[in-house]
Amino acid sequence: MPKKIPGRHFARNLVERRTLIFQLVKRDFQQRYVGSVAGWLWGLIHPLVLLGIYTFVFGYCLPNSLGAGDVTRSYPLFLFSGMLPWLLFSETVQRSSSSLVEQANLITKTMFPSEIVPVSIFLSSLVSHLMAVGLFVVVVGIAQQHLSPAIVLLPAGMLLLGLFGVGIGWVAASLQVYLRDTAQVVTVVMTVWFWATPIMMAESTFRKAPFQRGIQFVLKANPLVYIVNVYRQMLLGSAVPWRDLAMAGSFAIATFVLGGLFFRHMKRGFADVL
Repeated sequence: MPKKIPGRHFARNLVERRTLIFQLVKRDFQQRYVGSVAGWLWGLIHPLVLLGIYTFVFGYCLPNSLGAGDVTRSYPLFLFSGMLPWLLFSETVQRSSSSLVEQANLITKTMFPSEIVPVSIFLSSLVSHLMAVGLFVVVVGIAQQHLSPAIVLLPAGMLLLGLFGVGIGWVAASLQVYLRDTAQVVTVVMTVWFWATPIMMAESTFRKAPFQRGIQFVLKANPLVYIVNVYRQMLLGSAVPWRDLAMAGSFAIATFVLGGLFFRHMKRGFADVL
């Protein structure tokens, strides 16, 4: 009887998982626009309408001024550049929280690698995210007449955001299997998290608020602060935000590893509970 070669076995499992992830991403992306006339074009229409609304409301109806030290003086561009990473992160986490329960038939009846479900959700959301980022880059180029050279490193920011989002998604998804209120808790937490991140307001505005020590602690302990800063600097600024990249990388890698270990531990009972 021929001996199994560990290297070949690992390579075969890797190829099989990559194929599964690709199929899940393809199915998820197609289901979003099934029966739609415009199809994937809605991935461009939605951010275009959102950007137009931001420009009209905050540029003309409720104009906001940014300080000289901020990355741009245009509040609509400032706001949208912060919304881009947040929308990808929140969609990944919120959809991941209920994903295992929705895929219960696969997890209980087959040797299905359930850890790839949150990964596929992030990759599916990333497709729409890339279209929105591409549209925003065109708008920035027209509005500012130049693009930041640091934009070539934006994929690194997306990778860190993915690691962080999938890590949190693993935790939320595994808890939802045992505690069915988890998805509702995640929604509440994400609402609080949004306002604890300088998306609508610049960091300079946070510093003017009362309870400075508490606010500064929240800002320093919030990984999304660094990720949002990375996006803003790379899309609108002129310098590479090395410090924010390093901080975001530290949080992202730690969350990905710890989330994976937590998921692996909780996974043992999925088939029995689901």
